[in-house]
Amino acid sequence: MRYVLDPSLLAEFEAYAKMWIPLVEKFGGQHHGYFLPSEGANNIALALFSFPSLAAYEKYRADSLGDPDCQAAFAFAAQSKCVLSYERSFFRPVLS
Repeated sequence: MRYVLDPSLLAEFEAYAKMWIPLVEKFGGQHHGYFLPSEGANNIALALFSFPSLAAYEKYRADSLGDPDCQAAFAFAAQSKCVLSYERSFFRPVLS
């Protein structure tokens, strides 16, 4: 996921990110971390996570809508306004 952030709310985004790492894992995914701005653009962050299949990811997306912890994370982002926008992209790994 690629996030556009409010750079003045980076601490809030980091708190939001820490909420999602165990939630992705709770639903069968593997979280590979959030990557916050360091050099270059100060308003872009990335999150990398994987699921065993697209079907498993789609199930996670559907199930997260009814999960209270996921809803709390969504509400935190909405209330803090740390996330201005985001987009999902899907990749396949190239391994040795």
